[in-house]
Amino acid sequence: MNAQVLGEHEFGYNDHDFEQVRERLYRRAGISLATSKQQMVYSRLARRLRQLELRTFSAYLAYLDKHPEEWQPFINALTTNITAFFRERHHFDQLVALAREPQRKGRPLRFWSAASSTGEEPYSMAIALHQALGERAQGIQIIASDIDTGVLETARRGVYPLERLAQLDPALRKRYFQRGTGSNAGLARVVPELQQMVDFRRINLLDTDWRLSGGMDAIFCRNVMIYFDKPTQVRLLERMVRLLRPDGLFFAGHSESFVQANHVVKLVSRTVYQPVPGAST
Repeated sequence: MNAQVLGEHEFGYNDHDFEQVRERLYRRAGISLATSKQQMVYSRLARRLRQLELRTFSAYLAYLDKHPEEWQPFINALTTNITAFFRERHHFDQLVALAREPQRKGRPLRFWSAASSTGEEPYSMAIALHQALGERAQGIQIIASDIDTGVLETARRGVYPLERLAQLDPALRKRYFQRGTGSNAGLARVVPELQQMVDFRRINLLDTDWRLSGGMDAIFCRNVMIYFDKPTQVRLLERMVRLLRPDGLFFAGHSESFVQANHVVKLVSRTVYQPVPGAST
C-alpha cells in the first residue's frame, strides 16, 4: 500500500491511517491487528465514513478522537465474530462431565462465556447442561460477555435463522427452539428456560474491573487470545484463572496454546486447562 491516498478507493486511505487504526484498536481493546489487514480495515470502516459523511480516514480518526460515543461502533466494526452451535463438540462433553462431578452437587454452578458473540456458545452450554442435569440446571448461572454491543443484542434476542440450527440434532432443535410462523417463518427462538440461564453483559477484557465474582466452575474463552499479543494473553489469563475454582476448567480455542503461561495453567485435555495450584487464589 502506498503512503499516498489510493485513487481506487471511495475514501482517502493510506498506510498512516491504517497504523493509526491499529494503534487505537490495540489501546482500546487490546486487539493486535496483523499488518496484512489493511483491506479488511478499509472495508469494515467504510460504512461508518458513509454514515458520518466523511471523505477520508484521517477525518474519521479525528472524529473518533473528538466523539467518545464513536468508540463502540469503531470496535464493533473491527471485531470478528465467528461462531456456531456446539463448535468443538468435545468441549461441551467435558463441560457436562465437570458439572456431574460429585464435589459440585448441592451448590449452584457458575460459568463464564468470555466471548459470547451472537450467543451460540452460551446457549450451547445451557443446552448441554440442561439436557444432562435436568431440574438441577435451574440453579446454573452462565455469564456471557462480549465487547461488541451489536452481537450482544442478537444474543439477548435468541432468534436465529433455521439454517444456523441445521447441524443440531433434530431432537435438540425441537426441545430447545420455538419455530417462527407467519412473518417469522424461517426463524427459531431459544426457549425461555435457556434464556433464563444466561446473563448477557458487555465486558471489555482490557477493563480493569470486570465486575465478576470468583468461584467459577469453568470459563470458555475460545479463539479470543489469538487477537492479543503474548504479554496481554498472560496478563488476561492470570486474571481469569483467579476467578476459577481450584478444580475449575479453562476452555481455549483449537489454535491457542499457553506454553508461555505454564505458571498459570496446565493442559489437562485437548485445549482444556486447569489452574496450576495456587494460581486461582
